[in-house]
Amino acid sequence: MRELNVISAPALKHLIDSGRSITLIDVREPSEYALCHIAGSRLIPLGDLANHVAELDVNADHIIYCHIGERSAYAVAYLTKCGFKNVRNLQGGIDAWAEKVDSSMPRY
Repeated sequence: MRELNVISAPALKHLIDSGRSITLIDVREPSEYALCHIAGSRLIPLGDLANHVAELDVNADHIIYCHIGERSAYAVAYLTKCGFKNVRNLQGGIDAWAEKVDSSMPRY
């Protein structure tokens, strides 16, 4: 059975390339973000997410990612509890993005 709140790296790439409006949120730490990130993403470390919920559009399409998908899964669950309807986790995180979409991106 397919999880409803996930998106694969290739599907996210297609979504970005289509020009559709999405909000990319990186919930890793600043040092991880400095190493590599998806262009156009906004850094909100998981520990700070609760302090930034009011800044986010509850009706926008949000894609959340971290290193391998664990922290972002917590963020998706939290935002869903806060009433966000269109929030998905990047399956495999930035590691999957580097492996399947952007091989020039550093992996760690």
